[in-house]
Amino acid sequence: MIAEFRLPDLGEGLTEAEVVTWLVAPGDTVTLNQTLAEVETAKAVVELPSPYEGTVSTLHAEAGQTIAVGAPLIAFDVVGEEPTAPTGASDSAEKAQPNLVGYGAAPTSAGRPARRARRIGGTPAPVDTAVLEAAPHDATPSAAVDAVIERPRSTPPVRAHAKRLGIDLVLVAAAVGDRVITRSDVDAYAERVGHTGATADETSGIPLASPSSPAALGDGEREIRIPIRGVRKHTAAAMVQSAFTAPHVTVFHTVDVTATMDLLSSLRDDRALSAHRIGPLAVVAKAVCLALGRTPGLNSRWDEAAGEIVQHNYVDLGIAAATDRGLIVPMIRDAERLTLLGMADAVRSLAEVARSGKTSPAELAGGTFSISNIGVFGVDAGTPILPPGQSGILAVGAVRRQPWEHHGEIALRQMMTLSLSFDHRLVDGAEGARFLKDVADILEEPGRAMLLR
Repeated sequence: MIAEFRLPDLGEGLTEAEVVTWLVAPGDTVTLNQTLAEVETAKAVVELPSPYEGTVSTLHAEAGQTIAVGAPLIAFDVVGEEPTAPTGASDSAEKAQPNLVGYGAAPTSAGRPARRARRIGGTPAPVDTAVLEAAPHDATPSAAVDAVIERPRSTPPVRAHAKRLGIDLVLVAAAVGDRVITRSDVDAYAERVGHTGATADETSGIPLASPSSPAALGDGEREIRIPIRGVRKHTAAAMVQSAFTAPHVTVFHTVDVTATMDLLSSLRDDRALSAHRIGPLAVVAKAVCLALGRTPGLNSRWDEAAGEIVQHNYVDLGIAAATDRGLIVPMIRDAERLTLLGMADAVRSLAEVARSGKTSPAELAGGTFSISNIGVFGVDAGTPILPPGQSGILAVGAVRRQPWEHHGEIALRQMMTLSLSFDHRLVDGAEGARFLKDVADILEEPGRAMLLR
């Protein structure tokens, strides 16, 4: 029988999604919970699992097409009895549809579904990896590559890392064999073939947009029209909402962070801590969480409908990240509970997921305070716009060595400018200044953090 899968609600009340790429084609046999496609919502790129086991009959949308939630997405030819309803389905007419990404159908057997080999093409033959490595990495795979009959197995962050380096995972798979490809496999392959590429700033943990080589002005068409959709559309709506509902005030403070940078240098030299890769952003994030305890107005939201100010006794810390798809602000939940090492690990994990484009809608929802690390772009200061529903956002500028008064003398010190924007309905100037001074004091003398709860 034919079973139809409609685009499910991907969370947060999103009403549509764009099909980024299909991972199956008509005639393919799919297993339960196998990934069918990658779709992009206004917040994230997510993978859709199959709620059925059978043969793909029809694809109702093409890559690049935007479809509404509830619209037909794909049809299956399911052999046997009535298809099993996916776990978490409702009792409505749409009960055969998973209601959240990642909630596929419940397996009908205790065994794990066998992974289907995805043929790339050609007949299996011995692979000469030396020939593969000698070929240009942006070239179309040759007959030798066709011998690899399965789509290389790897995680989304690893695939994104390989893409930034310009490395074809098919070539890496030919070198490492039949196992899941890791980031170290990609790095080792890139080093072996002498290939390098742009990566994110590891110290800051903020993912950067991939570099591009735009055509010179005057070349090609006089205008290029780009559809407003996905993250760009969502960001534009959120920024307009914020600008016209919250009265913004921005204050600046230049901080001597020499002691913090010296601390980070000593921590990096400690082999026991080398895996954590603690950077300035992690220290700022920890300082922010400590300072919010003294200035609760900056960890609040304005509830217009209820006529109330809601103060949060937790910190869901947003870290603004520039990606290929636009600006996103994923959250570190309950950040106030993290140690400095835990904060560094959380920032690193957030950055890797954001670079891969796999940040889930749930990770982008909510937030009580945000940080934007504009310093990775060499910028000293700015006036960040508040995310809707938050009363404060801190922009962290670049660290620069410059002459500064220190103990009555002029010395070369490492300086950073902090820019704090806040909602003046919730926070007055004195409270904003006190918060900024608290953060600055911790960065100037990291030992002060031992005195703050």
